[in-house]
Amino acid sequence: MKKDTIKLLLAEDEPALGQIVKESLESRDFEVFLCENGEEAYKTYQKEKPEILVLDVMMPKKDGFTLAQEIRQENQHIPIIFLTAKSQVKDVVEGFQHGGNDYVKKPFSMEELIVRIHALLDRIHTKKDHTQISIGDYTFNHTKQQLIHNKEVTQLTHRESELLFYLSEKRNAVLDRTFILNKLWGDDDFFNARSMDVFITKLRKKLKNDDAIQIVNVRGFGYKLIC
Repeated sequence: MKKDTIKLLLAEDEPALGQIVKESLESRDFEVFLCENGEEAYKTYQKEKPEILVLDVMMPKKDGFTLAQEIRQENQHIPIIFLTAKSQVKDVVEGFQHGGNDYVKKPFSMEELIVRIHALLDRIHTKKDHTQISIGDYTFNHTKQQLIHNKEVTQLTHRESELLFYLSEKRNAVLDRTFILNKLWGDDDFFNARSMDVFITKLRKKLKNDDAIQIVNVRGFGYKLIC
């Protein structure tokens, strides 16, 4: 086993597809734990402590959304990618609400999956360099994914935290819509754009206690955090 091997848990109930993905990832220096249902995947997660999860949504015994939600109660930071045949906006949004960081629509190419895996791992490692950020009356802890206002702590999801980080980096200037969609969602298609609008609305609500803070939609360009 190479020193820099990345431990990855793959939950996929189609044996042929699961084996193909497993072998492809292993050829690229991943140590892959393949599970065929949600219950087995949860037990394997607890035993092996992988660095990233790739979960099929529709699985027997425990579906991917339920599995991710349970794991998120123990670990707020581990990257989770959903594999799904569903592509409706509501399904994608539901995946993010259950703790997912990204999703890949079936059928997919292995290169696409690997790019998304590395992008998520890179963001996790980069985030360790940034901790406390002041946003108006709020303190934003990027590492812990928390917003603090008058000692009251609000926990953010991974996607909310990453989006707020990029907004804060470009505060009082426009954060390009296409850039952030490609950076955090991996694609600037219609479904991802709608999903991002949902997350912007959530952040506005969580920052509502400071009237001086606004997240403005600059039509045709992107968003601007004013504070």
